[in-house]
Amino acid sequence: MRLRARPGTTRRRWGAIPSIELALTFRRRRNQLILAVLALLPVLVGTTIRVAGIGAGSGGTGMLNQVAGNGLFLVFASLALTVPLFLPVAVGAVAADQVAGDAADGTLRTVLAWPVGRSRLLAAKLLAAVAYAVAATFTVALSALATGAALFPMRDVTLLSGATIPLGAAFGRALLIALVVAGCMAGVAVIGLMISTLTDSPATALAGTVGLIVAAEIVGSVPQLGGLQPFLFSFDWLAFADLLRTPMYWGTITHSLWVQAAYAVICGSLAWARFTSRDLAV
Repeated sequence: MRLRARPGTTRRRWGAIPSIELALTFRRRRNQLILAVLALLPVLVGTTIRVAGIGAGSGGTGMLNQVAGNGLFLVFASLALTVPLFLPVAVGAVAADQVAGDAADGTLRTVLAWPVGRSRLLAAKLLAAVAYAVAATFTVALSALATGAALFPMRDVTLLSGATIPLGAAFGRALLIALVVAGCMAGVAVIGLMISTLTDSPATALAGTVGLIVAAEIVGSVPQLGGLQPFLFSFDWLAFADLLRTPMYWGTITHSLWVQAAYAVICGSLAWARFTSRDLAV
C-alpha cells in the first residue's frame, strides 16, 4: 500500500527548503572563510593607508587619497577595490557550488526525493546564492566602516563633485552604494547558478564561472571592443561612484542594473530549463 503524506506536510517541507539551503550555504567552512577574507581586505587597506601615511599631498590618488581625512571613504575605496574581481569571484564560486556541489557529494539525490519539485528547489538555491551575494557585499562595507571609524576621523563628506554633505547623509549614500553593488553581485550569483546546473563537477563549475568573469573583465578593458562592452554583465560595476556627486547621477547605474536584470532573467531561465530536464540524481 502506498503511503500518503499528511495534509500540510508538503507545504511545511517546502517552507523548510529555503531555510535549509540558506543554512547549508552559510555554514560551509569554505564559504565562511571567503567572508572572513573579504572582511580582512578593508582592514589591510585601511592599515596600509594609516601606516604608509597616504593622504592629501602624499601622492595618493582618488578615493584612497581621501581615506586618511575621512574614514567613511574607506567604504567607498574598499568596494571600488573589490568589485572588479574579489567580490564577483567570491560570489561566483559559492553560486557555482549550489547544484554541482550537491550533485558531486550525493546530496542532490536525497533532496530530489522530497516532494517539493525541482523548480522550488532551484528557487531555494537561487535565494541562498543571492543572499550570499548580499552578505558578501555588506561584509566588505561593514568591515570597511568599522576599520575606517577605528583608524581615521569620521566627519562630513566632501563629494567627488566638490559639495559637502553631513555625515548622516553620507551614511545614507554609503548604504545606497552597498545596495547597488549587491544588486550587481546578485546578477553574478544567477550566472554562477546557471553554470552550476551544467555539470556535476564543482571544479568545472567554478572554473567556468571564474573564467567567464575574467573574460568579461578583459573584454571590458579593451577599447577596440567598445561596441560589446555595454552588453557585458560586468559593464559599469564601478558606476556607483556617480552616487558620490551632487546631484546624484543615475543614468549609468540604471543601465548597469538593467543589464544585471536581463542576465538574471536569461540565465535563470536557462538554469531552470536545465535543472528541470536533466537527470541530476544519477
